[in-house]
Amino acid sequence: MVAAVVGFGGGMLLISFLPSFLAPSLIIPIHGLVQLASNSSRMLFSLNKVRWELLPGFLVGSVLGAVVIGYGLSHISMEYVPLAIGLYILLNLWSKHFSSAISKYESFYLIGFLQTGLGLVVGATGPLGLSVLTKKLACKDEIIATSSLFMTISHFAKIPVYLVITTSLLSELSVIGFMVAGAVIGSYLGTKLRLKAKNELVVKVIKVLLSLLAVRMIVGVAL
Repeated sequence: MVAAVVGFGGGMLLISFLPSFLAPSLIIPIHGLVQLASNSSRMLFSLNKVRWELLPGFLVGSVLGAVVIGYGLSHISMEYVPLAIGLYILLNLWSKHFSSAISKYESFYLIGFLQTGLGLVVGATGPLGLSVLTKKLACKDEIIATSSLFMTISHFAKIPVYLVITTSLLSELSVIGFMVAGAVIGSYLGTKLRLKAKNELVVKVIKVLLSLLAVRMIVGVAL
């Protein structure tokens, strides 16, 4: 429901609870499956707000990112990736000079490549696409619906990885079923709340929460 209102945040809340009742090996796979349900249902409940013309570039970039970064995982150090993402988000949202300069190189091919590719090993890559959409689109519903489409694609790319990591998912089908149902209901209720909220307020909240997330990512690497 939180993610349906502001575009993200639900996944971080969810993963903080999962260790209480799931085996460590199942936390990431089940979190990914529930997030897939959350993002795809959020997109479906706002289907008429999705900016479909942005999909081809992101989709091509996602496929390349999953293949290239997925193949090179064992040769790439991911230690400082959250730091880079955090700095990029902060500068892109609040520095007009940086935002203007980086716009020359920003494309949804690149965002798809980074969000999906790095998402295989770094949890918080969804804000990459969200920060760019916040800059390029003015309507809160278009921002969140299109971001949900992007994150759905990124989570689909992880499914083969989950199947390789564990075969124990079948033993937790009832838990997965209840959590997926909860995610869909939350998406529905959150979408209803967002449609009633003021556009300018929600966009400002998205920017502030993205900034707090970025600071958290930077501090996490520094510590």
